Parts: sequence; structure tokens; C-alpha cells
Amino acid sequence: MTFDLFVDTSRKGISMALLQSDAADPCYLETVDETARGETASAMLDALLEKAHASLDQVTRVMVTVGPGSFSGLRTGVAFCEGLCFSGKRKLYGVSTLQALESFADAPESAAVIIRARKGYWYLRQDENESFIETAQVIEALKTNPVKTVVVDEAALADEVLSDYIAHSGAKVVNEKGQPLSLWQKLFDKVEPSLTQEANYIQPSYFEKLH
Repeated sequence: MTFDLFVDTSRKGISMALLQSDAADPCYLETVDETARGETASAMLDALLEKAHASLDQVTRVMVTVGPGSFSGLRTGVAFCEGLCFSGKRKLYGVSTLQALESFADAPESAAVIIRARKGYWYLRQDENESFIETAQVIEALKTNPVKTVVVDEAALADEVLSDYIAHSGAKVVNEKGQPLSLWQKLFDKVEPSLTQEANYIQPSYFEKLH
């Protein structure tokens, strides 16, 4: 048996999953701890491997989200996964958090992703472009290039202006919370592996707004 490991520390806590990659009916295990910190990542992985009756040597590919998201969370997740892959026994894939969430849509090519950056500002992914913009700009982008599906976090669902526009647009709404990380497996074909990953904060757009 060989497994793919998925690690996301860009949102709340740590989400981690193991997916058997060489079976027609694969074993899939996932754990989410919204209060977890970096020091618990190893214990979470050990628990998953034990449930799967597998060893770390059977993990051949590791995918980690590189942001945007929590600064400390991203740093921890990337470092943890780099450590797992340092020996060269497994390949490391870093993927934008927004691109990963886009995979939750039935047709990612006609979807947009909106997650909260800070009050009044959002991270938007649409047509493979990612930006840090205000609420009005998000709506303008969706008007200019309508999509069939919008993947959102709970903050976007709770925002009255955004949620009203999306509802009236007729687009299908997918809440990113609770979606299986196994849907990220298709991204292995779109991302090049590298033993070194850098966290992505979309800094240029952020600083343009602040200054």
C-alpha cells in the first residue's frame, strides 16, 4: 500500500488526511483539530498511520497548503512537511490554499473562491488569478466574470453584502468547511514537486492596500 498525505494549517488549527493511492477502493482517513498547534502535527500523523495500519515509509507524496492564511500556521505546516520529505523518500507538493479550496467545486474551471483576509477584505481566486481585495471589488469581479460555483468560508457566508449578491447571482454555494481533503488529489497533476516550499501571503496586494 502507498499513501498520499494532505496537510492544511492555513485555516483553523490542523487538518490532515491519508488517502491510499494504489487501490480501486482506497482507504481514506481524515482528522481535523481546530485548536491544534504545530507541536501536535506529529501526533496527528502517527494516529492516522496507526488507524490505516501503515508506516511513514508507505507515504510517497505529501501535499501542503502554502497560503494565504494564518502566518504561524503556514510556517508550521510547511516546515513539518519539509521535514517529512527531507530524506527524499517522498515528494513534497505545495499548493495555494485558494487553489486547494477550488477543488471542492464540481467544475473548478468555472468557480471562484472567497475567504476572509480581514474585516472588509477578502482573498479571491478566479480564473487562476488570486488577489486581496475589498468587498465591492469582489462583487465587481463576479459581475464581470460570472461563475457557476462559489466556494466560501463561514465569514463570507456571514457577510450580508456578499451572501446576498451570491444568492441573487444563481451560483452554487459550497462551504469549504467539512469538505474532504481527498478532493485535492487531482492537484498532484497540476503542481510540480519541490523539497522547498514558501508560504504565500499575497503580500504585494496586501501592502498596496495598507499604504
